[in-house]
Amino acid sequence: MGQRFYRLELKATENAYVSATAVPKADALVSYADGVEVSVQDSDGNNCSPLDAEEARFGSSESPRPITATAARRVGPGEKSCTGAGTYYVLVERTRSSGTIRSATAREDWDLELHVASEPALRAGGGTTPPRAWDSASPVPPSGERTPREGGTSFNDARGLEKGVWGADIKPGETLFYRVPVDWGQQLSVSAELGSSSGSSSGGGVGTGATGAGPGRDRGYVSSALVTSLHNPVRAQVEDSDTAYDGKQKSSSLKPLPPVAYENRFALTDEVTAMRFAGWYYVSVHLSPDVAEKFGDAPLDLTLRVDVEGSPRPGPAYAGTPRPEDDFGVSERDAEAAQRGDTAAAGTGDGGGDGGRDDKLMAVIAVGGIGTGVVLLGILGAWMLIARWRAGAAARF
Repeated sequence: MGQRFYRLELKATENAYVSATAVPKADALVSYADGVEVSVQDSDGNNCSPLDAEEARFGSSESPRPITATAARRVGPGEKSCTGAGTYYVLVERTRSSGTIRSATAREDWDLELHVASEPALRAGGGTTPPRAWDSASPVPPSGERTPREGGTSFNDARGLEKGVWGADIKPGETLFYRVPVDWGQQLSVSAELGSSSGSSSGGGVGTGATGAGPGRDRGYVSSALVTSLHNPVRAQVEDSDTAYDGKQKSSSLKPLPPVAYENRFALTDEVTAMRFAGWYYVSVHLSPDVAEKFGDAPLDLTLRVDVEGSPRPGPAYAGTPRPEDDFGVSERDAEAAQRGDTAAAGTGDGGGDGGRDDKLMAVIAVGGIGTGVVLLGILGAWMLIARWRAGAAARF
């Protein structure tokens, strides 16, 4: 089992969040239990997260796609471990199933993306009770014509969306990434629809649906064909949903979510706890490669219905500045980026997206060359690392 350690230098008064995204190749062979685990540990090897390790698995779809696990070092009321300033360690592990395909999966290269964010403590002690009342009724999705907007390939180039109906083509085996700004007090809802394979289009002028599937191929069935996932600003998973596909149009909606509130972190359910930050929320949509075997490899129509309800409210009074600074809030520039469909890597000269952010740098490293060393995750500098894993070798994943 491959392991890699990274080092964090933390203050006593900051929450630190580390996400690890495993990105297998589109034709990689993966099983239900294959995945990635990440944990934050102190200098004695004690885990700082409530669980021993946060993990992500490919699950029942058994489809190669980006999956993300997130771990944290938290400070505040009730936190009794990993509370001091000093050196902490991030352990990232690639996990594998023990079945017959283990030797095959071990030979596959996976890319790895790491993201680090720091959230300061509050200036004064706040409430520790999550909001008790919020509208948990299933929202009515937005209607109307679709606006074309192709998705990105990862968190780092996710395309901005605002409230509305959006359309794109999605190919079997493809994962599309989008991001939606959600401010304090606002409530997000997302639903995804997949068009039929008969060549019809659901409107909006995007795509024509799969064609050329061949005689009889429109009578197949693919379980977990469309997987829709939502992640919060630190890339921790909020919720996901999947739907089967039989060649006819299908839809899948995320469960109702509470308005974004700092106090949500004290809730007992994961999907409420995850709605603890204002900022960019990420929507990823994956279409199983098995769809190509049943219905042909032409793209299908994808429709996303995004709703953001509620007026923005003042955010918490932090005792310091979050890093990256605009990861925990929504600015006017973010709203404009969502309207234009900018990515996080938009150009610096036109005011688009997050362009021009000096505090968010990307470094490319080869994990195979690290050996047994410990690499600094520069929480003051390099916020994202992209690496390549290979399992089955002592010095590389």
